[in-house]
This record gives sequence, C-alpha cells and structure tokens, in this order.
Amino acid sequence: MIARRGCSEDMSWLIEHDDVGEGWIRRCIAFGEYFVAEREGERAGFLRFSLFWGKIPYMDMIRVLPSHQRAGIGTALFRAWESAMIEAGARHLMTSSEWAEAGPQAWHRRNGFKAAGSIDLRIVQPSPEIFFLKDISNARRG
Repeated sequence: MIARRGCSEDMSWLIEHDDVGEGWIRRCIAFGEYFVAEREGERAGFLRFSLFWGKIPYMDMIRVLPSHQRAGIGTALFRAWESAMIEAGARHLMTSSEWAEAGPQAWHRRNGFKAAGSIDLRIVQPSPEIFFLKDISNARRG
C-alpha cells in the first residue's frame, strides 16, 4: 500500500469518488492538495486538504472506498499528509466532523487531534460541526 500526492492521472477517479466539482478537483491537484492511496495497484482512497486562513493545513475530506476500509488506508493517508505538513513547516493541523459522527471523532482523537470548538451549521447539515486541532510544532522536521 502506498500513499502519495495526487496527480493529473488521478483526475477521472477523483471526479468519480469526491463530491466536489471538477473545477475544484483540478485546482486542488494543481496546488498539491490531494493524497491518494493505492492498494494492490488499485486506488483505494484519498485525502483532500486546504489551508484554513491561508496558513493552517485543514483536512477537508478523507475517504476510503468501502472495499478497502479497516485496512489502514485512512491512517496511511493521514500519516503521509501529516509528514508533508511537518516538512512544510506547519505548526498545527486542523479538521472537523459533524457533532453526531462518533466514529470520525474517535478516529481524529486516536490520531492526536483535540476538540477546539464547534459551529452550528444546521442550515446546511443536520448537526453542528466540531473542529479539531493537532499541535505538530514539536515534530521533527527532515
């Protein structure tokens, strides 16, 4: 299994599996904001991120195909992203999930994130969004 930066060759697969528009996918690939996991020569999942306030790496989406779940794909994607952000000099990582999503929240906590607050977005989703931060300021840079 490998986790690598997304590239233009991933475009059609990402269009099929990510729920954002093609224009946003093209933009994210151009800015290096995708990581893609391959397992046994087949794409198995992706992580898409952006920069919150233009400076804090924010994991927008992590998705593992159902046939590849519970095989360490999500963790491998997260570790590849975290390492790249440490290398880039980031001091914190940020992510979020809906308040009612216990599974994703547990995953974030297992990976070192701590709850940092929430916002009520029920005009667009059924429950508030809880935000998580991870301090990587003391991580070793290559």
